[in-house]
Amino acid sequence: MAEVLLERMEQDGAVWAEITLNRPEKGNALNMPMLRQLDGFARDLAADRAVRVVLLRGRGRFFCTGGDIEAWGALGPHEMARDWILPGIDVFTRVATLPQPVVAVLSGHTLGGGLELALAADLRIAVRPAKLGMPEVTLGMIPGWMGVSRLAETIGPARARHLALLGAPVTAAHALDWGLVTAIAEDVEDLEKQAAAWREKLCANGPAAMALVKGLIGGLHADLRQHHAAAVAEAAGTADCREGVRAFLEKRKPEYRNQ
Repeated sequence: MAEVLLERMEQDGAVWAEITLNRPEKGNALNMPMLRQLDGFARDLAADRAVRVVLLRGRGRFFCTGGDIEAWGALGPHEMARDWILPGIDVFTRVATLPQPVVAVLSGHTLGGGLELALAADLRIAVRPAKLGMPEVTLGMIPGWMGVSRLAETIGPARARHLALLGAPVTAAHALDWGLVTAIAEDVEDLEKQAAAWREKLCANGPAAMALVKGLIGGLHADLRQHHAAAVAEAAGTADCREGVRAFLEKRKPEYRNQ
């Protein structure tokens, strides 16, 4: 079974696509094959003029728990930047710059790289029990896929500092108050109802006009790929990061020495 699924759907003449992260046994943690699948799907959708809206989903009780530590934990700084961070940034940028509106439907916890992926969407709706956060600093690492920049653009620098420096997640209600999500659903049934209402509204809007609006907003985003990659490489090269990864794998509290 593929770890990322793409379904093209139609109802009453309206066509939309749903991308589903399909690795529930690992909390939908992202690995390189999943990033490649996402990239291929985004390329296909960018050229599909019939598709009016794209929904991002996660199967199981998590939307996405981030980048799989088994995929990056052993990489050296150079390999980290070249083989993990820059390709991931390219994939998320491709998702963010799709001509269609992208809606992240968060049916569970959304953490680390999972929140970075959700931030690449235009709209986010979360079920009330979901928590959202960027816990990378607890591993001695930093969010690498442009998440810090997108987070600051979305909720402002002060709140971005709160999430990215403390490393503790916030509730969906807190995320709504901050503008990190723009709607909350009481349960999965309500989530589907609200997501369908958004989808129908977006499908009824002018597709070219929405693409132009996305382009105008996206133009505010400077190209910081190399800056982000360099910062992640520097973090990956620290002894603290190596300790954070070991502690995570050994299921113990890390002992950081600022080295």
